[in-house]
Amino acid sequence: MPEMYEVIENVVLAEKVNRYRIYAPDIAKRRRAGQFIILRIDVDGERIPLTIADADPEAGTLTLVVQEVGKTTARMTRLKLGERFLDVVGPLGAPTHIEKFGTVAVIGGGIGIAPAHPIAQALLEAGNRVVSILGARTQSLIIMEEEMRRASDEVLVCTDDGSYGTHGLVTDILKERIESEGKPDLVFAIGPVIMMKFVCKLTAEYDIPTVVSLNPIMVDGTGMCGGCRVSVGGKSKFACVEGPEFDGHQVDFEELIKRQAFYREQEKESYECFLAECREKNTK
Repeated sequence: MPEMYEVIENVVLAEKVNRYRIYAPDIAKRRRAGQFIILRIDVDGERIPLTIADADPEAGTLTLVVQEVGKTTARMTRLKLGERFLDVVGPLGAPTHIEKFGTVAVIGGGIGIAPAHPIAQALLEAGNRVVSILGARTQSLIIMEEEMRRASDEVLVCTDDGSYGTHGLVTDILKERIESEGKPDLVFAIGPVIMMKFVCKLTAEYDIPTVVSLNPIMVDGTGMCGGCRVSVGGKSKFACVEGPEFDGHQVDFEELIKRQAFYREQEKESYECFLAECREKNTK
């Protein structure tokens, strides 16, 4: 029997993108689509939020798909099988509202494909027609395509450089789809903030309800620190307890983009120092 929060799997999916399976049976049994966890590697580590990409209640495991963007995610890539996280807290956040809407377009951009996966799964199980649109800069960054095909009625793929699927952006695919097949009843968009912003701009033109999943700066995950504040409909919302999903047409994306950049220099410095330390250890 694995130990609590033990790393069962750590494999590379794409450049600087890894898939982890972690033994966390209580969370695996209770999690629902759209929810996330906050984990810490050790007593000196920072707490980072990560959306649950999948779960196996029988095996007691969570699947996380994580992009290496800073010190903590870089440390995660170096974890070996059998090593453990100090703590994994969850499931956190409000689960996705699932019902039979009709036809739903689920848009995943880059690493956003991972959190889009359980939402597509749940929507399909509820009887919706799920059309998933996957986008990335290049073919190697299209992740979880087979999983999304199993969770969807149809999958459309595009890349910025045209190396795979349609040459273009997810908004190009969505617009063409609307004009050729008609409007979906609902759109989910998960990915880079700028991508979600322009998806919402497009769907507003067609008056299509749109839900986005936000991952702002987050510390405690209980609504107490206020770090994850976002403006929705002119009101402050805490993404950790009132989200992470919101009406995309009400989100102040310009403010969100600025807030996401608050600690960019400190994050970059910490990451570079960690990589330098790793290089130094490898040369000894």
